Amino acid sequence: MRPHFVRVLAAVALAAAALAFRTPAADPPKFTPEQVTFFEKDVLPVLKQHCLKCHGDDPEKLKGGLNLSTRAGALAGGDTGPAFDAAKPADSLLLKAVHYKDEAYRMPPKGKLPDADVAVLEKWVAAGLPVTADRLGAEVARPKGVVTEEAKRYWAYQPVKRPAAPAVKDAGWVRNPIDAFVLAKLEAKGLKPVPPAAKAALARRAYYDLLGLPPTPEQLDAFVNDPAPDAYEKLIDALLASPHYGEKWGRHWLDVVRFAETNGYERDGPKPYAWRYRDYVIRSFNADKPYTRFVREQLAGDEMPGHDPDAVTATGFYRLGIWDDEPADPLQALFDGYDDIVATAGQAFLGTTFNCARCHDHKADPIPQADYYKLVAFFRDIKPYSNNRDVRSAFNLTDISPPNQRQVYEAELKKREARLAEIRKAMEAVEDEVIKTLPAEDQRASEGPDRPQVVRNKVVPALKGKVKDDYAALDAERKELSKKPAPPGQELALSVNNCDVRPQATHLLVRGSPHAKGREVKPGFPEVLGLPDPAVPDPKPGARSSGRRTVLADWVASKDNPFTARVMVNRVWQYHFGRGIVPTANDFGKLGEPPTHPELLDWLAAEFAEPSDGGEPWTLKRLHRLIMTSSTYRLSAAADAANLKADPSNALLWRFNMRRLSGEEVRDSILAVSGSLNLKAFGPSTYPKIPKEVLAGQSRPGEGWPTSPPDEANRRSVYAHVKRALRVPVLVGFDQPDPDSSCPVRYVTTVPTQSLGLLNGEFANEQAAAFAARLRKELPGDLAGQVARAARLTTGRSPSADEVKKDVAFVAAMKAKHGLDDAAALTRYALLCLNANEFVYLD
Repeated sequence: MRPHFVRVLAAVALAAAALAFRTPAADPPKFTPEQVTFFEKDVLPVLKQHCLKCHGDDPEKLKGGLNLSTRAGALAGGDTGPAFDAAKPADSLLLKAVHYKDEAYRMPPKGKLPDADVAVLEKWVAAGLPVTADRLGAEVARPKGVVTEEAKRYWAYQPVKRPAAPAVKDAGWVRNPIDAFVLAKLEAKGLKPVPPAAKAALARRAYYDLLGLPPTPEQLDAFVNDPAPDAYEKLIDALLASPHYGEKWGRHWLDVVRFAETNGYERDGPKPYAWRYRDYVIRSFNADKPYTRFVREQLAGDEMPGHDPDAVTATGFYRLGIWDDEPADPLQALFDGYDDIVATAGQAFLGTTFNCARCHDHKADPIPQADYYKLVAFFRDIKPYSNNRDVRSAFNLTDISPPNQRQVYEAELKKREARLAEIRKAMEAVEDEVIKTLPAEDQRASEGPDRPQVVRNKVVPALKGKVKDDYAALDAERKELSKKPAPPGQELALSVNNCDVRPQATHLLVRGSPHAKGREVKPGFPEVLGLPDPAVPDPKPGARSSGRRTVLADWVASKDNPFTARVMVNRVWQYHFGRGIVPTANDFGKLGEPPTHPELLDWLAAEFAEPSDGGEPWTLKRLHRLIMTSSTYRLSAAADAANLKADPSNALLWRFNMRRLSGEEVRDSILAVSGSLNLKAFGPSTYPKIPKEVLAGQSRPGEGWPTSPPDEANRRSVYAHVKRALRVPVLVGFDQPDPDSSCPVRYVTTVPTQSLGLLNGEFANEQAAAFAARLRKELPGDLAGQVARAARLTTGRSPSADEVKKDVAFVAAMKAKHGLDDAAALTRYALLCLNANEFVYLD
């Protein structure tokens, strides 16, 4: 929406407020004949000509909620708060609007009214809005709002209560309460679950679900041949203890929080040390950190007491979104940043689309516009990513080194920073003298983010003699000091820093425009929950933030919050079964889908927050174990004709949903079976090789993508650099989501480019050659053994003798028909294995 149009709408709405004084309904106003004549002769023609087209009695055309066709409508006002000063009408915003005194409030939109018309409206307002009898109108009741008693009864806003597990006919099938809830639904429809999966298929499923990696043939054999009754439970415990668990499940969370390491837009500049947030997430999952702690760290880790690098690094959550380094409207860009935070936090932690109430009340859920700005108010102490194009701003980087390490290098750093400040001051003094002589447009440009271009293109060429030499010497010293590496032991993290201890007031913004402020809004929780306003304590002396986000984090992480546990257990369920109990994982509102098993969702949420066995609450590994040891999870993916007819989408979970591997699983599995996978964990991101054809799509091919050495490039995909404007083709091809906003569900596509990429792509062919080399090394001279080994590595099963015979014949045909040598023919066969459905799909 154009800023001018937004301001016009704001002005219209303010007119409503300017007229919003009332007379009691029981005591209708009385006007003199002269006043009535004045309205009819002078005021009404002005209103008809300039106002009533948009502010008449046609609800389809009504703008800003303001109806000027009757006095009652004028008194009721529009979309914003009071703006009429009855004691001093000349100071009212209404009259400022028609006078065009305030650039933010101007009406009508087509241009300022003639002075004579303005004078008529001034006189009309001063007289108390006299009208003819037919234009008094009925008393206009204010809208009831979106938070009705009926709205409060919606299931997602109710406290979580643990339901009793239902009784079922086939009690022997029930391993834990999950099965009772699932089976009760099936039995009610006359359906039966299919038989359980074979041990090998179940193990492969578990490996991918928890680690995102294929099991080796030896690992599968060990499980399949283990006769112990708790063999499966031991396997689950071993997988949950693996360091690769956090890599798999951390990637799920990175989808939800729109993780990326660059800012997007034209330059797509880097986010320094964003990889530390990724590593924090992986370590948190591996450590089975209580989910409530995980939430608190990301929302308010910088406000936690003591030296806690993890907690500070967690606030990188706020810095992961897109950021415009040269906004046309800086104030709009600032509030776009807050919108990104509200949208991501609301959907990630609360499963609620508060962002839909930025410009107006939510269209489907009981979320008034004020609720959106209450959340913004919690985040108002966070400064923008940067006030200029410097991506290493003091607002977004924090030194998380241990205090004893910092003491070693801080003195040297302070000395260096002090000298840099002196140099910058001296250089700016020289620049300012030249800028004074430049045209006005260049002077204006030098006052903003374009100053570097003005200095480079206009100032430096104008320098002469000793001034030029001195300036060049200062610039050389500055560059030399800036190039010095960080002190040994210094660790920086992308985070929030230098927050506003006393943030600016937050206002409801008319139509979402920061140029049209409405009434002030304080931090608060959703009105529909009926909670009291939070008490935000005054910041303590020496505080580095307002403390507001701690209040928010404590509420989000409370067991009494109706959203938090439900939303997270639903995510875990979704990543195990391919679909959540609530299929719209980021939207538990009316625009989302309702839960298929509401009682099961509440039971899981209650068990997550308060385990029935007295175990540690809010731990994800316990939740995994509960889900994966159920009979429901162990079902096969086999079809059943009767079940398919009654429940074709498998909403009732009568079988396990087959799924295709994610983009990361496809790439990591190819590297694993080829023997190329580097399992090194943590640290700066790696830059896998990207074909030159893809790089050619950049304005500057290869910029921001320094290809890593092969060994580093072959690390797990979760460690690959996430550049918004350039991502690894095999990951994007297999549905890695766009990181510009929260991704609740990866929707699986089936398109020709996936097959073409796996068959013809540079990465697939290079790894097929490596795979063939591995087979020749492990089983030299044994072609039948090589093809059998290839099938086991890629599918997890032993091929039949007939399959081996046919595959050997395929290799022979490659040699005979295409003149390939043994190595090249085996490479073609390896490529075929990497393209098999059995390799990229899980039963």
